[in-house]
Amino acid sequence: MSAESRLKELNLVLPPAPRPIAVYKPVVVLGNTIYVSGHGPVRTDGTLITGVVGKDLDLEAGKAAARQVGLAILANLKAHFGTLDKVKRVVKTLGMVNTAPDFYDHPKVINGCSELFAEVWGPENGIGARSAVGMGPLPGNIAVEIEVIFELA
Repeated sequence: MSAESRLKELNLVLPPAPRPIAVYKPVVVLGNTIYVSGHGPVRTDGTLITGVVGKDLDLEAGKAAARQVGLAILANLKAHFGTLDKVKRVVKTLGMVNTAPDFYDHPKVINGCSELFAEVWGPENGIGARSAVGMGPLPGNIAVEIEVIFELA
């Protein structure tokens, strides 16, 4: 099943494609590799999910923020290519969590995005290599920032 079909089947609502807030491109294609710049958790109304995971947000809220980052990434891919079907698979994900010093479940937070990609592209193509780290603070106090490398179809 195509990524576009899965998007509809899952009733996923994408937020507006985030625009750069500094000097960078959201999506760069080099050969058959797609580099997606770091994205934050943009809601469908354009606002951001902010706060420190382990202090202002619990694990589940952090995971939901990571899923929302994944939706923002899908929105920019769709804006760039016109369809998600141009993306073959996830190659590498780097997830950065805005965390309290005593919070250690960064991988569980980033699962919110990874599980979304697995739903959209399936377990074979939707799961790639991954790193999940704690940071503080992130720009604008966003809860999660994620960048991804994809393979072009």
